[in-house]
Amino acid sequence: MTDRKLRVHIKNNHASPDTFPNTPEGEAVFTITRERFDAVARDYPDVASRLDVFIDWDTENFASSMKTADVLVTWDLPTENLASVAPNLRWIHIIGAGVEHLCPMGWLPASVTLVNNKGAHAAKAGEFGVMAIFMLHNRMPGIVENQKTRRWESLYSTPIAGKTVLVIGVGSIGGAVARLIKAYDVTVIGVSRHGRPTPGVDRMVATAELDSVLPLADYVFMATPLTGETRGLMDRRRLALMKPGSGIVNVGREGVMDYAALAEQLRRGHLSGAILDVFDPEPLAPESPLWQTPNLIVTPHVSADDGDSYVAITLKLFFDNMRRHLNGEPLRNVVDSKLGY
Repeated sequence: MTDRKLRVHIKNNHASPDTFPNTPEGEAVFTITRERFDAVARDYPDVASRLDVFIDWDTENFASSMKTADVLVTWDLPTENLASVAPNLRWIHIIGAGVEHLCPMGWLPASVTLVNNKGAHAAKAGEFGVMAIFMLHNRMPGIVENQKTRRWESLYSTPIAGKTVLVIGVGSIGGAVARLIKAYDVTVIGVSRHGRPTPGVDRMVATAELDSVLPLADYVFMATPLTGETRGLMDRRRLALMKPGSGIVNVGREGVMDYAALAEQLRRGHLSGAILDVFDPEPLAPESPLWQTPNLIVTPHVSADDGDSYVAITLKLFFDNMRRHLNGEPLRNVVDSKLGY
C-alpha cells in the first residue's frame, strides 16, 4: 500500500429533468451525504483512514477538485479533455448499473478504469420482477383497467406452476428474477449475449436464438442494458412473435423495445398486459399516449432501487473496490468500454 491518502471526489446531482436523479424523491434516495458516507466508512476503518474525501454538488467545484482527485464517484461527468482535467484519476465509480449515457467512451483515458453498480439492484429488482410477473399472471393490468371504468368483470387466473418465463438479460437483475420465480415451478428460459448456462435457468440461449424462444413464453421479463447490440432488440416483428395472451415487463431501458408497437399489440389484444418501468425521456411526459394504453401499467423507474439503502449498498461496493485498489488487486464491476456494460 502507498502511504499517501487518495483523494476521492463525490459528485452528487441536484434533481433536474435533464439529469439523474430527475425528481426530488430521487435526490433524497441517491445523494451521498457526509453522514451517509461516514456511516459506511465505520465498517472499513483500514480503508477510510487512507482517504481524503470531497463531497460536491453538480459541477460546482469539479474542475478545481479533479486536478488532484484519484477516484471519482458519480452518475455523470464532464468528459471533455478528462486526462488533462484530472491527471491523477485512476478509476471512476458510476452509481448506476447502466452507463449508456456515457457512450461512446472514446473520452475515457486508457489509464482510467470505469466501474458500475452492478449487483446493487439485485435484491429489490428481483422482488419487483416476481411481483410484476405475478401481476401479469393474475391479470392485474386488466383489473386496473376495469377499475378506471367501474366495470365489474370476473378475470380469473390459475396457479402459475407450469408456465414459461423468458428472461432477456440474465445479469444480476435478470438472474435474481430467474432464481426467485423458479421456486414457483415455472420453466425459466434465459437469453444472454453468449447463452452460457446460468444457475436457476432451465435453458439458456444466445441472443441470436431469441426468435425461436419468444413464442414459447407466457411472460417475458426484460433487464438488458442499452447498447449498440440491444437497441431495438424487442421490435415490432419480435413483439408479434410473442404467444397470444402473453405479457411483458421491461426494467432495462426503453431503447431496447418499440413502445409504440407494444401499445398497438396491447390495443389489439395480442398481448394481455405489460408493465414498463423505464422511459426515455424521464419523467414520462403527461401527453404520452402510454398513460392511456389499455392493460399497461406505468411505474416511475422504481423497480430496482432500494429507497432506504441505495447509498449504503453503493458505498459498500465502493469501499470493497477501494480496498482492492489499495492492495493492487483487480477491481470488481469493470465496464467494457467497447460493449458499453
